[in-house]
Amino acid sequence: MDIYEFYSGRSFDAYRELGAHVKKEVAGKKTVVSGVEFVTYAPNALGVNVIGEFNDWNETVMERCYDGSFFKVFVPEVRPGMMYKYKIYHRDGSSMEHCDPYGFGMELRPAFASIIRDMDTYRFHDVKWMKNRSVCQGSPLNIYEVHLGSWRTKPVFDEQGNPLTPEEIAESNRVAESWYTYKEIAPMLAEYVKEQGYNYVEFMPLSEHPSDQSWGYQNTGFFSPTSRYGTADDLKEMIDILHQHNIGTILDFVPVHFALDGYGLARYDGTALYEYPSNDVGYSEWGSMNFIHSKGEVRSFLQSAANYWLSEYHFDGLRMDAISRIIYWMGDESRGVNDRAVDFIRNMNQGLKDRHPSIILCAEDSTDFKGTTKETKYGGLGFDYKWDMGWMNDTLNFFRTLPFVRGEHYHDLTFSMMYNYNERYLLPLSHDEVVHGKATIIQKMAGMYEEKFPQAKALYAYMYAHPGKKLNFMGNEIGQFREWDEKRGQDWDLLKYPNHDSFHQYMKALNKIYMKEPALSAWDDDPNGFAWILCGKENDVVYIFQREVNEDKVIVVLNLSGLIYKNYHFNYGNGDTMKVLINSDWNKFGGSTKDTEKTIKGVNGDFGFDLPAFSGIYLKPVD
Repeated sequence: MDIYEFYSGRSFDAYRELGAHVKKEVAGKKTVVSGVEFVTYAPNALGVNVIGEFNDWNETVMERCYDGSFFKVFVPEVRPGMMYKYKIYHRDGSSMEHCDPYGFGMELRPAFASIIRDMDTYRFHDVKWMKNRSVCQGSPLNIYEVHLGSWRTKPVFDEQGNPLTPEEIAESNRVAESWYTYKEIAPMLAEYVKEQGYNYVEFMPLSEHPSDQSWGYQNTGFFSPTSRYGTADDLKEMIDILHQHNIGTILDFVPVHFALDGYGLARYDGTALYEYPSNDVGYSEWGSMNFIHSKGEVRSFLQSAANYWLSEYHFDGLRMDAISRIIYWMGDESRGVNDRAVDFIRNMNQGLKDRHPSIILCAEDSTDFKGTTKETKYGGLGFDYKWDMGWMNDTLNFFRTLPFVRGEHYHDLTFSMMYNYNERYLLPLSHDEVVHGKATIIQKMAGMYEEKFPQAKALYAYMYAHPGKKLNFMGNEIGQFREWDEKRGQDWDLLKYPNHDSFHQYMKALNKIYMKEPALSAWDDDPNGFAWILCGKENDVVYIFQREVNEDKVIVVLNLSGLIYKNYHFNYGNGDTMKVLINSDWNKFGGSTKDTEKTIKGVNGDFGFDLPAFSGIYLKPVD
């Protein structure tokens, strides 16, 4: 092990030495003994012993090694699948059992033993995908965000064989019975995502975590795929299957904080090893512990974890959570920039890109910190994309507004273009917007039930035409009214109802147009790719703009008022024909416009046509 790299925060593969590794050692001249080598970093511990199934949970003494800050032991006849823990003795005479910070597997909560995994057994079949993947700059990036345990669920039955309701499942604490495994869900997810027109899946954290309610954002096993859905090899198979369907995968990664459970990283060797020693910055507002990014060994830990998911599982990117908490102390701009943490994220991103040039790195960053998506060599943080939280908030606030006063808020939807080229943006309608009393996307729309669907269609027409990559959380695409709950599956039965089915079909069609039309994605970051045609009709609440790349153009017309405009006119060049790519008001999407109306005619560039209330229309000039 390279001690200098580890302590200086330059290691990206510390997991190859630390943790539990299946090995063979020579005993005597000819005898080869198979077993597992355990190595952990605990510089302030009085001693460390390993306990597990292989020694009947009795203590096997680990010896100090390297510079004396590490403990190691080789135990023969230990096999993959066996459980273990470290019993760490503190200098004050106390002791604590811990899971392995670098362990490749863990028990299902509330148990916490680590599980030995052989990481060299699975063989991927995704060579073609890995060779051809890209960061999608200049091409569509359409992400479907998924919480794996609640995307689809298995039926659970009572003792009489009657199916339990989701509420009964939650109340009886039988949620685990409803989960599909990685292997089971893989073909279903691949088929659905492909059919719906997405090209990437973003998974909410799949690293091990003790509380279902944290959704994986408070981790205890940064190298352990959650056992809720199976083993490390099972997860590899799921990623492999998605890749074989030409679907990329992004993993939520949490580099800011960790669960405060005593068996995890908190006071691992009896001292604040991974966290700040001061409570002022040691505890987060989420009831977790903040990483101290100034320490080299913590940097090596996090960088190695990030590289581990990319290298060992073939994830195609990472979405990094809560980056504002890295940029500013406790996420509070008034407390100033946390220079050491910024330096860490910059160096980690560059190191990951050096090793995996085609991965996608996304920042959940709600600040106006400059350079989040600028290359590190120019002083930036090195992310490929930044979540546009300003666009998200402005857009949802606009659609909450009653239609008859939207003229007063007209420029809520134009403001984003004032800063669009400051960074490379991704437009998110994520899980965070459909929980904790915020209401779902469709529920946020102003008006009664029937009025919400056309407005939501218009919202997505605006979103998919606006510059920036796209992310949509599961359930949004079926017009789900119930807020997301990690304990129950999505309300797929809604598709039996016409409004929801037609909305679902609309989203599918919109996705495929976005994926097909280069003008909607190729020049996201180029000012030449966007132009307003009409952005001053406050009283009408009508917007018209153009997306283009080279000679390819798409004209976007939005009527976000509750009024129908007959024979609405706008001027565009000298053409006389436009093809209608999609109209959110078409009959097949539950609207009133005949979907046979596929062209509109103009005279010397003057086009007049009917604009349905709450509608979005994509037009393509015909030569």
